[in-house]
Amino acid sequence: MDTKKLRQKILDLAIHGKLVPQDPNDEPASVLLERICAEKERLVKEGKIKKSKAAKTSDTPHYENLQVGKANVPFEIPSSWAWTTLGEISNYGDNKNVIVENIEFTDWVLELEDIEKDSGIIVQCVTKSERKINGTRHKFCTGEILYSKLRTYLNKVLIAPSDGYCTTEIMPFGTFGILSNDYVCHVLRSTFFLDYTIQCGYGVKMPRLSTTDACNGMIPLPPFSEQERIVCEIKRWFALIDQIEQGKVDLQATIKQAKSKILDLAIHGKLVPQNPNDEPASELLKRINPAAEITCDNGQYGKVPNGWAICTIGNLFDVVSAKRVLKSDWTNKGIPFYRAREIVQLHREGVADKDLFITEQLFEELKDKFDIPKAGDIMLSAVGSIGYTYIVNEKDEFYYKDASVLCLKNINKLNSLYFSMIFETSFVKEQMYDNSKGTTVDTITIEKLRKYFVPLPPLAEQHRIVAKIEELFSSLDNIQKALEV
Repeated sequence: MDTKKLRQKILDLAIHGKLVPQDPNDEPASVLLERICAEKERLVKEGKIKKSKAAKTSDTPHYENLQVGKANVPFEIPSSWAWTTLGEISNYGDNKNVIVENIEFTDWVLELEDIEKDSGIIVQCVTKSERKINGTRHKFCTGEILYSKLRTYLNKVLIAPSDGYCTTEIMPFGTFGILSNDYVCHVLRSTFFLDYTIQCGYGVKMPRLSTTDACNGMIPLPPFSEQERIVCEIKRWFALIDQIEQGKVDLQATIKQAKSKILDLAIHGKLVPQNPNDEPASELLKRINPAAEITCDNGQYGKVPNGWAICTIGNLFDVVSAKRVLKSDWTNKGIPFYRAREIVQLHREGVADKDLFITEQLFEELKDKFDIPKAGDIMLSAVGSIGYTYIVNEKDEFYYKDASVLCLKNINKLNSLYFSMIFETSFVKEQMYDNSKGTTVDTITIEKLRKYFVPLPPLAEQHRIVAKIEELFSSLDNIQKALEV
C-alpha cells in the first residue's frame, strides 16, 4: 500500500467536497469572503496592514455555483463553496522581518532543514544560541501557516506550534481569524496546489514560488463549519494511515530480525540437518591447508556440530588487495574501477554506479602482472561501510581500489554464498568492529581479516544451508515487496 498516495487521495477528496457531506444549514463560503474583505479594508484604514499584493482583493470574481468549462476554474465544487485565491483570503507576503541581532538567544529559529518533507513534521527545534545565523528572519506566531516557497515539491507546509523566527524561504501567514488555517494548510499540501506551484516556480536548481504567483493560486473554499468537519475527517484518516505505516515499520524490523535469526541458526548448524555421510569439514580443511589448526570449539562461538570445524578466513581463502592505481589514471570510460562504495551498492542493489574507470590498456597491464578477481571470488568493502560483500560472476570485468576493497580468492571452490552470508552474522560482525576500534574510520586490513574465525560445515552442508536460506529469504523478500506497493 502506497500510503503517500493514499494521503493525497484523501486530500483530493477533501478539496473536491467529497470527503464529508454538505450541510444546507451551513453559512455559505461567499459570506466568509465578504467578511474577509471587510476585515482587510478595516485593517488597511487603521494602518495595520498595507494594501499590497498580499493584502489587496483580486479583481477576479468569486466562482460560485459554476460548472467546469463555464469559467476559468479547475474543477467543480459544491454549491455552498466558492472559488477564491490565496491572496484574497490571507495576508500571504505581509511579513514582519526581524534582523538576527534583535532575536533573543532562547528564541526558536526554524530553518528548512528542520522540516520533514511531505509530512511537515518538525524534526528538530533549535534556538538562536544553538545555530549560527545572520541576516534577516520572518517572525511567526502560534497557529499561523508556515509555507516553504523554495522547492515547493518537497511539500514543507505546517501549522506553527509556537512563536518563533524562520528563514525568509518560509512564508508565515494567516487568514484573519476567519477561516480554518488547518483546512488551508491541507489545500496547500494537496497535489492540486502543488502542481500549480511547480508550474509557476522560477529557477532551475532551486525553484521558488513568487509572492504574486502564490497569491494567485486558486483555493476551493467550503463553509467554515464544513472546513472544520473536513479537518477532523482528515485527522481521523491520517491517524489510521499512521498506524498502517507504523505497522509496516514494525513488520520490516521483524523481517530484518528474522533474517538475522535465520543466519544465526545457519552458522550454528540448526537450520538444516547434518548428514553423517557428508565428508567432515576437518578432511576438507586438511586438503585446503594441511598446516591449519583444526578445532571443534571456540570461546566466542561455542561447540560446533558433528562434522563441522572452526577455522580462520586465512585458512580457507587467499586474502589479497589490488595493485595501487593512481587518481591520475582514473578515466570516464573503459574498465569499471570499484571502491568500497561500489561494493556496498552491488551488495544492496545488485548494480553499482559506474563513475570511475581505468583504460583497457592499463587493465591488461595489471592483468598480466596481478591476479584479478575471478568468478566465485568474494569482494569485501574494507573502509567506512565495512563488511559488505559481492560475489564475482563469470561476466564481471573490473578492477578495484587497494585497501578500500579486499578480495577473498576462492581457489578452493568453497560455497561463496555461504561465506558471503557469514559476513552478515553477528558472530563475524562483532569480530569486524572489535578489530576496527581505535581508528578514525572503520577499517579491515588483510592481516585482521585472515584472523577472523568462521564456522566451517562440510561442503555438501554448505550447499544445503545456502539453498534453505535463499528459500526463506525469498519468502521474506516477497513480504517486504508487498509492503512497498
